[in-house]
Amino acid sequence: MPVISAPHEFNTEDLYVDLREMYGYPLHLKCEGFNFAGSIKLKAAASMIEAAERSGQLTKGSTLVESSSGNLGVALSVIAAAKGYHFICVVDSRTNIATRKLIESLGSEVHTVTEPAAEGGFLAARLEYVRQLLDDSPRVVWLNQHANPDNWRAHYRTTAPQIEKQFPDLELLFIGAGTTGTLMGCARYFKELPRPVTVVAVDSVGSVTFGGPAGPRMIPGLGTGVRPALLDTSYIDDVVHVPEADTVRACNTLARGGFLFGGSTGTVVSGALRWLAEHRPGQNVTAVAIAPDLGERYIDTVYQPSWVRDVYGIESSELPTGAVQS
Repeated sequence: MPVISAPHEFNTEDLYVDLREMYGYPLHLKCEGFNFAGSIKLKAAASMIEAAERSGQLTKGSTLVESSSGNLGVALSVIAAAKGYHFICVVDSRTNIATRKLIESLGSEVHTVTEPAAEGGFLAARLEYVRQLLDDSPRVVWLNQHANPDNWRAHYRTTAPQIEKQFPDLELLFIGAGTTGTLMGCARYFKELPRPVTVVAVDSVGSVTFGGPAGPRMIPGLGTGVRPALLDTSYIDDVVHVPEADTVRACNTLARGGFLFGGSTGTVVSGALRWLAEHRPGQNVTAVAIAPDLGERYIDTVYQPSWVRDVYGIESSELPTGAVQS
């Protein structure tokens, strides 16, 4: 049994859900939500803060600021509370209410951007707000998850080696693309191995990350309005774009099987299943998909029938009523 003195010292690395019985496809879901921040972002947050401390950029009395759609904001709030830093999280109006309240409960500030920028949408507007905060005070430190290499290094050091340890014969890896920190850390790791692993990025329709046209996106997490500086497509073998309506359906299907996952996980699962059906139908491959978070923070959105109906026009009767059985 682990005994810890700080919240970021604990993270469950070796929990996987076998989705074969539910969907009929050989896909294992790596669950990254079992830590005190509730998501995979705790790894990136710890990695970036520790690097900033080592370099002397972050010192006692500094104020952390970060643009986040939610999960990194929670992770930074957890660590800031443990280490005694003041933290300002810049979110936008799409961020789940539960997430905003959680950040504030941990003692951090939430500043909400309500209008998207003409170019780059809400992300560009959040980044501009962060730059204004930097101009206003020399004590403000911006970790910049969108361009910070310690974001992807966290997953190169931890997430990817753990997957290889659990699945030494891994053939396929499906990873959602947000800042692309998880994606690039894992892709770099597996592309350096002597045996090939196919890395498939999963993105949301409306995201510009891989050059697609910008479009409205209502579920926070995956997708961007500004191409991530961390992204290097030479490490990626394929990309799947998932409409948010399919994300909602995947989340609700998983929930009917007793697994309440977040929107990013629904997107990754939907994309992985579509890719397997198209490229490896009926094949017994070794495949893993990464589930970034759990679903409690999405109760008022993805799992709220009135919200789903108003945003996507999907009636409750059209959502899954039971887990898919193979």
